[in-house]
Amino acid sequence: MNGLKPPPSSVLDRYHGDEVRPLYTGRVRVQGGQAGHGRASGVVRSDDGALAVDLRLPPELGGPGGGTNPEQLLAAGYAGCFHGAMVLVAARAGLVLDQPSVEVGVTFARDPVDGLYLLSAEIVVCLPGMDATLAGELVRNTERVCPYAKMFHRGISHVVRVSVG
Repeated sequence: MNGLKPPPSSVLDRYHGDEVRPLYTGRVRVQGGQAGHGRASGVVRSDDGALAVDLRLPPELGGPGGGTNPEQLLAAGYAGCFHGAMVLVAARAGLVLDQPSVEVGVTFARDPVDGLYLLSAEIVVCLPGMDATLAGELVRNTERVCPYAKMFHRGISHVVRVSVG
């Protein structure tokens, strides 16, 4: 037994405050690697050393493959967060889930609006043996809780800073 446990359902308790209250920041650095290009040969490292991956262009984008890519990393984050939130929402509602799974596809595409690029996501939630109406309600409630789902629906607050030092 490895001792890993899900967080308590109390993490779903509502926050009452006037400002955003940061809880955790995941931080990574990407450097260009062999090709000097983050997407084609980037080297990703987290500040705590827990994440260390090499980025590679997939064959569909003209690359060699053989590494992960930003779309896979975003899909992994979305799927992991959604699954975790769903399990907590189900537990709080007294629902027992039988091996639920979440599959996310993040698509990198050309944007017909500006001629550049855009991302889209598709999420498939598998809830074996669950009543379809109840499953739909659980997924809708999870969308209200999962910050990744909220980001895809509402957008995300972001700041871009430039450092030359």
